[in-house]
Amino acid sequence: MHRFTLRLADLATTWFAASPILEAVLSLRMWTHPGVYHLQTRAFEQIRPTFERLDSRLLLSLVAENRFVPDFLTPRPTSPAPEFHAELATVRALPPEQLRPELEQTFLLHGQPLPPGLAAGLAHPERLLARIADALEEYWELCLAPAWWPQARSVLEADLVYRARVLARHGAAALFADLDHRLHWENGVLSINHRWTDGDVETPVDGRGLVLCPTFFVRGAITMISKDRAPQISYPARGQAGMAGRGAPVPPQAVEALVGAPKARLLAMLAEPASTTDLAYRLGVTPGAVSQHLAVLAATGLVDRARHGRSVLYRRSPLGDELTGANR
Repeated sequence: MHRFTLRLADLATTWFAASPILEAVLSLRMWTHPGVYHLQTRAFEQIRPTFERLDSRLLLSLVAENRFVPDFLTPRPTSPAPEFHAELATVRALPPEQLRPELEQTFLLHGQPLPPGLAAGLAHPERLLARIADALEEYWELCLAPAWWPQARSVLEADLVYRARVLARHGAAALFADLDHRLHWENGVLSINHRWTDGDVETPVDGRGLVLCPTFFVRGAITMISKDRAPQISYPARGQAGMAGRGAPVPPQAVEALVGAPKARLLAMLAEPASTTDLAYRLGVTPGAVSQHLAVLAATGLVDRARHGRSVLYRRSPLGDELTGANR
């Protein structure tokens, strides 16, 4: 069990972030553990031909059999919406002499040998670090950034808006209880129940802030391998089903007759926050068409808007919930 002790001031500095490099690194699990994250299978099968042309052997060697990845590859976000290349610069800045202990704590401390390619590369750690960073950058630019990340970012940002709403309305206890079944909050201590730690690990937050990151590539809440790193927890993102394919809930016929079929479908989809891009993808229409309908729904008070970073997210308002029968 891993325990984070949070004082009142620490709760005030607990915040959320959607990290692109976290998604890139953890998504390597899709190739080493196929089927585990099945909602992403369709998207990643489309990416596979491009991935296999990259330095995929090196990338796959970074994921242990138990799906651990080295901590240095997932630096703690410094803002709610960090840029991939800024995070990658932090990876490149790792002192080369720290590369061996980072890799060893991922593999050796959990009873696994270093993969041969990584072990050989440690003879020249600065070259190995540069090669790892270059491979990650190429993976991001060619496989994830063109199509997968824009939609994934919309889902992650919608998760952050939802969590902020829960925290504001119901407080920290409700927030942590809703994040994941592995988390337990009691008397200022946030615990993660998992099987991969021998004994209990205690981490006082001590004014450093606790960062919470939604991700598509975990089955339950996880934290960093090293107990010495600044506090960070990753948890399963909400709304992942929207990434599995197109489609929309069927709206009530009365609502469709009142506002028209396109607006009724949008209202049915907006039980959770979503961006124009995400809605357009799921409906198979252009973002411009969706924007026109959303503008009308917002003007009539049926949806609310919230900005997160560069995105504007929409969600049904209380009036919209009442119209669609969500409150009944």
